[in-house]
Amino acid sequence: MINRSPTIKQLRYFVALAEHGHFGRAAEASHVSQSAFSSAIADLEDLLQAELVDRTNRSVTITALGQRIAVQARLCLQDVDSLVEMVRGNRTPLSGELRLGVIPTIAPFVLPMALPALRREYPDLELYLVEDQSERIYERLMDGALDLLLLALPYDMRGVELAPLWRDHFCLAYREGTERVNAENFRVNRLNADSVLLLEDGHCLRDHALEACRIRDSQNVRPFAANSLLTLVEMVDADLGITFLPKMAEGTALLRDTRVRLRPVGKRSYRTIGMAWRKGSRRDEEFELLGSFFKAFAEKRLGASGVD
Repeated sequence: MINRSPTIKQLRYFVALAEHGHFGRAAEASHVSQSAFSSAIADLEDLLQAELVDRTNRSVTITALGQRIAVQARLCLQDVDSLVEMVRGNRTPLSGELRLGVIPTIAPFVLPMALPALRREYPDLELYLVEDQSERIYERLMDGALDLLLLALPYDMRGVELAPLWRDHFCLAYREGTERVNAENFRVNRLNADSVLLLEDGHCLRDHALEACRIRDSQNVRPFAANSLLTLVEMVDADLGITFLPKMAEGTALLRDTRVRLRPVGKRSYRTIGMAWRKGSRRDEEFELLGSFFKAFAEKRLGASGVD
């Protein structure tokens, strides 16, 4: 039976070890000697009477139980941090550390323009960014590694609060002069077989494009899929097919020095950009404030339309 609880320091050290996967790097990140760090982890294992780390390999492996404890430790530490912030009482909105997960089909189009304005408006905000696919940032949100997500909706998530922000309409993307499609009189049902290029499975832009642009016939989609937007644009620029890109890509570096042109598909063909955070978060008012900032930015700089 455990007669005492782990210390905050022990929890922070163990979370650092789970994130870095290496005693030396985790100790350095925690600003403590490796011997003191290793001793704290051993004390935590003795306290919990559980093996959290597998030391039999040359690289550190967190056990299955250790992984579950690391998730709970992150959540505990967030509660402690929230308590400290509440006691301070006079903390201004959107100040301090905030870890934001963003998907790759939003980050390069929104963040380069939005972040300078965000820093000017909220100079005390310490924003840390993680760019990855929706599934991975959602997992990191739920295990406490991220505070907030900026992603495309709809996306199936549980245990979160959602704040839809704006509509991002799809555009037909084609190489100038192509004979694959009549851009002036485009119809999905007139597409030739294997004419549509998309991102590979795992990118929500693929699913959103298929649904929003009403591509029902799988024969229209080429079996070869791109693993990044850059590759997708290069394939279209080589006239290997056409694709559908979000309107926010218009005028960005992604299309610079290419012959790829964009043309609106229709008012009903769009994805919704929104934010998500864990239910019960004590920072929901801050997150809503940040959402208002991004929404106003999108409407002003991207010409985006709001959600109903």
